[in-house]
Amino acid sequence: MKKKIGWTLALTMVLLSGVAYYFITLSLYEPNEELFGFPVPKNAELVGESSVGKNYEWKRATEEYGIPYGYEVALKKNGWKKGEREGASVYYTKGNHKIDLISMTGTLDILRVH
Repeated sequence: MKKKIGWTLALTMVLLSGVAYYFITLSLYEPNEELFGFPVPKNAELVGESSVGKNYEWKRATEEYGIPYGYEVALKKNGWKKGEREGASVYYTKGNHKIDLISMTGTLDILRVH
């Protein structure tokens, strides 16, 4: 009986941790309507913008590893499909919309592709 309770508690903790991680991850990003609703990290600082997109300073972005796993989860949850990668550039699509996400060390460029 004690083993059963122990396993139940362990499984419950794992499930609750997974659910908490999922919702915390999603809360770190907000959709940007100018970028077709593409999620943008809330703690990224806008440093520039042009007619095709926006440039952010974001310490979690790297050229070597791209974006953090939590950001990928948020993009997928919001319906964005990961496409081809060309160096630091990764294309995401949702319906007829396409975004070029360029992740460099400390910077993130989110550009609309026409």
